[in-house]
Amino acid sequence: MMDTRDCACGQTTVRDDAARWFVRLQEPAMDLKEYRRFEAWLDEHPQHRDEFQLLEGLWTAADLVPAKRLQALCETPPTHRRRSLLARYAVAASVAAVALGLGLFSGLNHPAAYTAEFSTALGERRHVALPDGSVIDLNSRSRVQVRYEQDRRGVELTEGEAMFSVEHDSSRPFVVEAGSGKVTVTGTRFDVRRDLSQTRVAVEQGTVKVQGQGPDVVSLTAGLGTQINAQGQVAAAYAVNPAELTAWRSGKLVFNNASLSEVAAEVSRYRDKPLTVANDNVGHLRLTSVFKSDNTDALLKALPSILPVAVRTLDDGSQEIISN
Repeated sequence: MMDTRDCACGQTTVRDDAARWFVRLQEPAMDLKEYRRFEAWLDEHPQHRDEFQLLEGLWTAADLVPAKRLQALCETPPTHRRRSLLARYAVAASVAAVALGLGLFSGLNHPAAYTAEFSTALGERRHVALPDGSVIDLNSRSRVQVRYEQDRRGVELTEGEAMFSVEHDSSRPFVVEAGSGKVTVTGTRFDVRRDLSQTRVAVEQGTVKVQGQGPDVVSLTAGLGTQINAQGQVAAAYAVNPAELTAWRSGKLVFNNASLSEVAAEVSRYRDKPLTVANDNVGHLRLTSVFKSDNTDALLKALPSILPVAVRTLDDGSQEIISN
């Protein structure tokens, strides 16, 4: 049984505080300042996080309770419905009790399994919320397969790019597999992009461990990235600008001294037909600019006024950047 010793902020128990924070986080419009207070409360004592995660896990287990039974448990007196914090917590406690009574959940060591697949079409972005509170943002032409097990949260990025915002859970690492590499975390924010020849990882917050086909592991913290080539070799960590690399989340393409070969590859992700460069001389030209990902035609129209190039349309409808 979890310890319910009084917390330092008063005579209420840790479990009561966990319940209040849990209910508050279900409400909209929590500002950053309040969320920071919640994070500070979690960090005050290991029991705070344990109690909150236990309640979170029990609430998730409610999905396993038959709908009619759950509805009956959630009935509250009309005069207090949706208004009383106590009534709302009673619902959570009732669901927890039923989950425990049915033997569906006995703590965070036995979370329910979960599998799903998510994808995006050309030009589409998608925001996916997972059962543990983690979030995946998918870029254009991307696909992930999700498989949560008792001791592991697994995701395979089969194509494209995704930004992961992972809820902390030291008992269940979050592992992203992409091509010949994998990324392991317990809670952080990072971006993974899978191309034909390599997989790129960039960290915005927290720490991740990147491993290829060999035993070597590269640790990344905020502002660092790495690449895994097709042979499974992991490059040494290097500095990155996460804001630029993840600008696609707001519909932007940011190029900072990027080669035209890199520009063409990136733009092709947002066009029905690929964009290519005629030769290495053209491909080595550098571009610094910002464009909208949903209007790559504007980029092609602007290129000749920025660099000594022209854009021609080929017989198959694709376009090529040539010297001018």
